Amino acid sequence: MDSLSHTWGTTPDERALVFPCDGIISNPDDSLFRAVTIHASSATVFRWLCQMRAAPYSYDWIDNGGRQSPRELSAGLEQLEVGQDVMRIFTLLSFEGNRHLTLRMKPRTRAARSFGDIAVSYLIVPAEQDSCRLVVKLVARYPPGARGRLMSAVLPWGDLVMMRRQLLNFKHLAEGHVGRSQ
Repeated sequence: MDSLSHTWGTTPDERALVFPCDGIISNPDDSLFRAVTIHASSATVFRWLCQMRAAPYSYDWIDNGGRQSPRELSAGLEQLEVGQDVMRIFTLLSFEGNRHLTLRMKPRTRAARSFGDIAVSYLIVPAEQDSCRLVVKLVARYPPGARGRLMSAVLPWGDLVMMRRQLLNFKHLAEGHVGRSQ
């Protein structure tokens, strides 16, 4: 599907990339793509992605209990290990430094019962000198029945609103750290 809710900010070539989340969920019902250009190094962007261990960086009043996501890098969050919690509702499945983080929604949680089985990859694609594209793919298998039908209509748009804010926050924060020590 090529609607805004499914492809915000991405190009056809980006949607054709192989993502680490591909194949994690068998027979997904949906794939959502989001992307933004960030005028900072891949290392800087990756370091900000690691911050998701502490906060979601979206609309904090909705998904962070009203607490503001940190605006400075927090020491130690870049020390990643598979299995760590990310944004409270995800588990870190895999990562490659300065390249990607791949997450899966924790099973048997209220979030999983509401949204279904979700895997997401945050992929950093180098672009021009000192800039990159942060390209995200989310794959979902919705819950069965009426809840799944509702999620198939609501999740693409709701995720667009939340992830757009998240990616723009990462863009702003990473670009603000260009030239500063990391």
